[in-house]
Amino acid sequence: MPRQSLLKFFLSLLFTLSVSVFLPVFSGSKIAEISTSVRTTSFDEGWLFMKDTLSGAESPGFNDSGWRIVNVPHDWSIEDLPGQNGKDIIGPFDRYAIDKGSSAYLTGGIGWYRKHFVINEEDRDKIAYLQFDGVYMESDVWLNGNHLGFHPYGYTPFYYDITSYLNPPGQSNVVAVRVKNEGMNSRWYSGSGINRHIWLTLSNPVHIDVSGGMYITTPIITGNRAEVKVVVTIVNSGTNNESFALRTELRDPSGKVVATVTGNSEVASGQTIQVKQDIPVQKPFLWSVDEPNLYIAKASVLINNKTVDELAAHFGIRSIRIDSKNGFTLNGKSIDLIGGCIHHDNGPLGAASVDRAEERKIEVLKNIGFNAIRTVHNPPSTALLDACDRLGILVINEIFDTWETAKRNQDYHLWFREWWQRDVESWVRRDRNHPSVIIWSTGNEIREAFDTSGLRIARNLAGEIRRHDQTRWVTECFNDFAWMRGQKSKWDEIPEHMALFDLIGYNYAYKRYEEDHLKYPERIMIGTETNPPLALENYEMVKKHPYVIGYFVWTATDNLGEAGRGMPQLRDIVPDTSSTSAGGEFRRDSWPVFTNYQGDIDLIGNRKVPSYYQSVVWGKSKVEMFIHRPIPKGKREITSSWGFPDELKSWNWSGHEGEKMQVHVYTRSYQVRLTLNGKLVGEQNLDPGKSITAAFEVPYEPGTLVARCYENGRETSSQTLKTTGKPKAIRLIADRTRIRADRNDLAYVRAEIIDSDGNIVPDADDIMVTFKVKGRGEIAGVGSGNPADMSSFQQPGKKAYQGVCLAIVRPETTPGKINIMATAEGLKKASLIISADRTLHPTNKF
Repeated sequence: MPRQSLLKFFLSLLFTLSVSVFLPVFSGSKIAEISTSVRTTSFDEGWLFMKDTLSGAESPGFNDSGWRIVNVPHDWSIEDLPGQNGKDIIGPFDRYAIDKGSSAYLTGGIGWYRKHFVINEEDRDKIAYLQFDGVYMESDVWLNGNHLGFHPYGYTPFYYDITSYLNPPGQSNVVAVRVKNEGMNSRWYSGSGINRHIWLTLSNPVHIDVSGGMYITTPIITGNRAEVKVVVTIVNSGTNNESFALRTELRDPSGKVVATVTGNSEVASGQTIQVKQDIPVQKPFLWSVDEPNLYIAKASVLINNKTVDELAAHFGIRSIRIDSKNGFTLNGKSIDLIGGCIHHDNGPLGAASVDRAEERKIEVLKNIGFNAIRTVHNPPSTALLDACDRLGILVINEIFDTWETAKRNQDYHLWFREWWQRDVESWVRRDRNHPSVIIWSTGNEIREAFDTSGLRIARNLAGEIRRHDQTRWVTECFNDFAWMRGQKSKWDEIPEHMALFDLIGYNYAYKRYEEDHLKYPERIMIGTETNPPLALENYEMVKKHPYVIGYFVWTATDNLGEAGRGMPQLRDIVPDTSSTSAGGEFRRDSWPVFTNYQGDIDLIGNRKVPSYYQSVVWGKSKVEMFIHRPIPKGKREITSSWGFPDELKSWNWSGHEGEKMQVHVYTRSYQVRLTLNGKLVGEQNLDPGKSITAAFEVPYEPGTLVARCYENGRETSSQTLKTTGKPKAIRLIADRTRIRADRNDLAYVRAEIIDSDGNIVPDADDIMVTFKVKGRGEIAGVGSGNPADMSSFQQPGKKAYQGVCLAIVRPETTPGKINIMATAEGLKKASLIISADRTLHPTNKF
């Protein structure tokens, strides 16, 4: 058999098997719609890919024998480029990428995907839908040479009814997808390709709508009783009118059936109807950030007592309220939203939305103290919202960065007029069952916000959102650039516009809260973007005023693109220079820096200075101590409005003996004493209401530096930094050593450079760690927290940064052991075993 025919046969066979056997659902996989039969199956595996401007690749007979096999989610922009020269093209980075640092010096282009598959005989009369969770961007889809449609926006789901274009069972079908990511179309790293999941749904003529077909709300919660309202959208694609029964079953977090209702109805041929059911639940387990209890609703469609379709969805029973006197309450309990803004990329994986990567990101943010996120400036993946539901993180779910006026010449403004309504509908209908989602955001710092077109568009957006969901609040995130520049504010000129919303998003405007409250006493405010160095000021406003319900730091995580915005810079000393802040004015060409460096955590999940500082602000930590990296003579440091000085938790400064080191101690205590090798070297009193930073200068000598904090003469906390020994070995630590044998799971393996006593060596920055994997897995990506390390994310080696680097291990679908080894020249090697099996992920209660 020729190679091309053999490849197509194998891929068709693989897909035939995939639609014949339903596998259990991984904890992060499409929880919003869990199939209990072979209704919806993953269409992620066995694609063929080619990055090229091809002609005729939509044709079924096109020769794709030279294409490589990929699985989606897939992001081609994170892959190594051809023509490596170690200077301008390094790994995936291209110094002359069209959008420079905004895109992280990563490139787009045009890519093609093709997949060969066969439908089984038992599915001959089924209605078939092909569903895409997200493709960046401008996608065209063909099936067997027939153009199914075009979808421009890279972040909203879409689907096609492919029934009439399928070949008869047993015959090969070819789906082709062309993706265009060209020009300057995003202010941050977008990624390129089919970077979210694809699903194939095969259903009977009478079925539940594939686009948000089950809508679950909990309008009444009183005492020991809740009322769950379920609205199911039924489609009749057949030629006959049909009578049917709809049976809905509710299961509590333990899996116990707690309620079942059945109702009869009719649907005419070619019609779509909604069936509403009110279901009481006794003694409900409420969903909250501390106890994120999730229920399952399963709807079954029966004709002549035979089940013809089923669909299940997770939901939470919870009540939310806001007002200017009591702030935000969840289940009657007042909560301050302590949030962070996050873009959609997953660091070394690029924009590929692998389920475990999304889950791990939320785990990290929850563990360091956040209780909320804002998805900037686009809808997130379903997997990320599933993780927020499971882990208890509240969400501002945002859809647009632009409306009709451009921020980039080829951004979504080109498509807004034609597509906004379809995108809003698909977005809200997909996400409205997630208990984590509490606020819909229509846009960020919209250019036309202060003119009449802005009023028109805002009215349309708010109205369309409320048409699909009236149980959450709607906002827009404003930035008064004129006011920030000391000019006359424009906000007071658009009261009708702002009145459209349930609350107002204030970007970088905490100083306006009290003044605006006097003008608009019923207005509810939220700091939708704030500067990390001003966390104390923003937090205190939230604690002081109930009408300010929270703040969201920009950003919670480092992301690809917007390069260097938070990086401190060294510049030559200029006489009579008084400012040490760059105010965010950084040159567009930041090469080799490729991350924004504004995050509380770095690109691989390590905590940075802003995270420790905020822990003190929130009272989660009593004291944190950092040492400023020495500034070369003749230079001065410029800090960004979003950044901190270049500080480390390190007392390793060989070569700087006797030099005065700047020491910052962050604490809410009233007094700090600093000792070096047992000798008092500094003492300072603080007024925590004004500042939580104690600054010292300490001549460096190796040893032990201790910061002790006191209140009323009593020691309340301390932190110690010690000079470590030389690097001696590698230590590997996995976030989990037992994972699922599923391509949607991952193990994050941290490689630490340690001394002979097991301490991480914080100045180990140039040690190359090489990873090797044996067994049932592979390396999906490598990375470090270094914002300027322009090396490959996909080769098996990475230099440590501040003593740490990371390998991301992806399992095969066959269960077994995965052995990962790490070596470095002159260091003792390390290894560990990860087990991959088919049991459900431990975080999945169901």
